[in-house]
Amino acid sequence: MADSLSSSLGEEKEKDKDDRERSRRNARTDTNKVDDGTTETLGFKTKIGDSKAKKRNLSDLSLLRFITTELTRGYFLEHNEAKYTERREKVYTCLRIPKELEKLMTFGFFLCLDAFLYVFTLLPLRVILALLRLVTVPCCGLSGSRLLQPAQVCDVLKGFIMVLCYSMMSYVDYAMMYHLIRGQSVIKLYIIYNMLEVADRLFSSFGQDILDALYWTATEPKEKKRAHIGVIPHFFMAVLYVFLHAILIMVQATTLNVAFNSHNKSLLTIMMSNNFVEIKGSVFKKFEKNNLFQMSNSDIKERFTNYILLLIVCLRNMEQFSWNPDHLWVLFPDVVMVIASEVAVDVVKHAFITKFNDISADVYGEYRASLAFDLVSSRQKNAYTDYSDSVSRRMGFIPLPLALLLIRVVTSSVKIQGSLSFMCVLLFYLGMITLKVLNSIVLLGTSCVFVKEANMEEKLSDPPPSAASSRANSRAHRIKLIHTLPQQEAAVDRGGITLSSVSPPLSNMANSSTPTIPKSDSDTFLTTPDEDDENKIINTDTGLEGDMRPKTPKKDLLEIDRFTICGNRID
Repeated sequence: MADSLSSSLGEEKEKDKDDRERSRRNARTDTNKVDDGTTETLGFKTKIGDSKAKKRNLSDLSLLRFITTELTRGYFLEHNEAKYTERREKVYTCLRIPKELEKLMTFGFFLCLDAFLYVFTLLPLRVILALLRLVTVPCCGLSGSRLLQPAQVCDVLKGFIMVLCYSMMSYVDYAMMYHLIRGQSVIKLYIIYNMLEVADRLFSSFGQDILDALYWTATEPKEKKRAHIGVIPHFFMAVLYVFLHAILIMVQATTLNVAFNSHNKSLLTIMMSNNFVEIKGSVFKKFEKNNLFQMSNSDIKERFTNYILLLIVCLRNMEQFSWNPDHLWVLFPDVVMVIASEVAVDVVKHAFITKFNDISADVYGEYRASLAFDLVSSRQKNAYTDYSDSVSRRMGFIPLPLALLLIRVVTSSVKIQGSLSFMCVLLFYLGMITLKVLNSIVLLGTSCVFVKEANMEEKLSDPPPSAASSRANSRAHRIKLIHTLPQQEAAVDRGGITLSSVSPPLSNMANSSTPTIPKSDSDTFLTTPDEDDENKIINTDTGLEGDMRPKTPKKDLLEIDRFTICGNRID
């Protein structure tokens, strides 16, 4: 019994010792866990690690490993291949713009030159032939035929306008105007030059309408109801317009001449910087293809007009220095600076406009084809306008005032005395006729190629658009707007949404019921809404859009004149 009791007591003691040792081990492990783990007070996570984890964390936080990671980390552009391909195409488009733009500018320059030379070469011959017909037809007893064809009537009116305006321009003293402008301050001359540019655009827009009204009034069939004030008032309005526009261009040329002859060239520098201000006013705007076509035509007309103004300035300066050829080299750097700044501004402006508006460089080929179509269509049997008039409408370039000013400057600068001088003038006139004929032949062949490449041959046989059909279409469009707009307004008043969003398709309802998460893109920026988005109403229940303003079809390039409103403005 004693042995059994002693053995049982020994076993209990051993159990107590084992329990104590286990409790001590548990207490030690708990203290080690508390010491090894770091509990963050912000509640994000609890870090518990052993000695190996400690060593790894310390090595990850080392400066050397951070620098090594920054030097060796990589990325793959092919994961966003579409984005970088688009960027590369934009770069290629910008690189193609100077070549395509200069092709258009060169073609447009020779078109303006052809219309400009027509006033000096073929127009006097056509006027003489028309006057001979006017005299010979009554003498021959041909009473049944018309005295003059409509084109001949227009030529005679142009000739009379040029003669009357030249006689009026002979009373304008160029020297007095030069000294009057030279006495003004630099800032005042800069403001005057900008005002003259705006006035030139306004005169061009209204002047061609005055000339067209005169031509139509003089050639309108007599059986139609008289709805005009008569040919004579229209004729005097045209004479007054050509005279005032010629005076305006003379002031521009005089201001440019003062800038050339200034000692410090400050005025010329300010005037050239005005071209770069044009970049700011045009690049950061929304442009469509029709607006860019108008701007391209304006740049062609502006470049050609600047060349003629530079020619006038050189003639006036050479006259003052007794036609000394050495003085021409003095003017040469300034002339090159004006031309170079004009070309650079045009290239930069068009390059960024096409970039910001995602317009392809191939659009300039379409512009060339549209200008070529005007030249080819004016040679057709069913032509309804002269080519010089179509250039005036398309580009805003009216050659009559500019030609009148050049004739006035040349006749006042060059003195013609003796038979030898008359022979030189005759040879010069024959040379101009030769240049006009060669230029017309080359332009006509090139234009036929452009029209054929653009597949516009079928449009040559189409009849010209009539005013009655256009008025009927516009009237029908207005009636349609009158009937549709009240219904849309009533629908908006009833439910706050449009009729198209009241009964959407079931598929759209199912898609709109599921919540969508907007995707973020690195190329998406905060921009102002477009003009087309301002009149849209979005249904919050369905997510559909309804346009309160009916959309008008876009005009074809052949319908775009220089001063036609495209979108909401004229460029």
